[in-house]
Amino acid sequence: MYDGPRFLTAGDRAVVIEYGDSIDEATSLRVRRLAAALSLRHESGIIEIVSTYRSLMVHYDPLRLPRAHVDAIVLDAEQHLADVTLPPSRVFDIPTVYGGRYGPDLEDVAAWAGIAADEVVALHCGREYLVYMMGFMAGFPYLGGLSPRIAMPRLPSPRTKVPTGSVGIAQEQTGIYPTETPGGWRLIGWTPVRIFDAANDPPVLFEAGDYIRFVPATSEQTQAIARQIAAGTWTPTVRHRE
Repeated sequence: MYDGPRFLTAGDRAVVIEYGDSIDEATSLRVRRLAAALSLRHESGIIEIVSTYRSLMVHYDPLRLPRAHVDAIVLDAEQHLADVTLPPSRVFDIPTVYGGRYGPDLEDVAAWAGIAADEVVALHCGREYLVYMMGFMAGFPYLGGLSPRIAMPRLPSPRTKVPTGSVGIAQEQTGIYPTETPGGWRLIGWTPVRIFDAANDPPVLFEAGDYIRFVPATSEQTQAIARQIAAGTWTPTVRHRE
């Protein structure tokens, strides 16, 4: 994390406030606190705030809010980040079936890492993952902190179709595909949990600052959960993090 924020111009209607050049929880916390501080101000002229792993982009209307004023607002908010209280983090247990047709790249990841497939699963399930940011499509959670032992690069050529619920890894990240889409992450598992549903309020199950824990399940267990989800009788296990 940098000693202080860096301001990067992004055209004539946005500015990026950058806090670092790595994926780590301290930088993420500072990003989320600044986003919360700016949102609480309800400044006229600030249109949208978009958070990422290590920075946030502030979109503004230059006809109502000159860039110099945006910088001043950010700097003032930045001085009071210690006063910002974020909501408690939630931890979601996500039942996941690994390998086979559900995770067609699991064996390749194991071979690349020089370990057994079961060890890949154990490493993937062995920690809670912070939801750093949401993107590149509605509901996709970017989860950092994957074990470096299984941090395999993306596929050299993306798949044209990745099934909804696929659990993938890419370098030291993992994530869940909320809907069917092209994608280049290595697929190691699948979950029946609907993490995006436009009919729900809110439509996205997670938000930045939450944590996800992948829980191994059999094919039969996940199919049973899928039926319960379709019937509206299943909800994920959620607890607040200390």
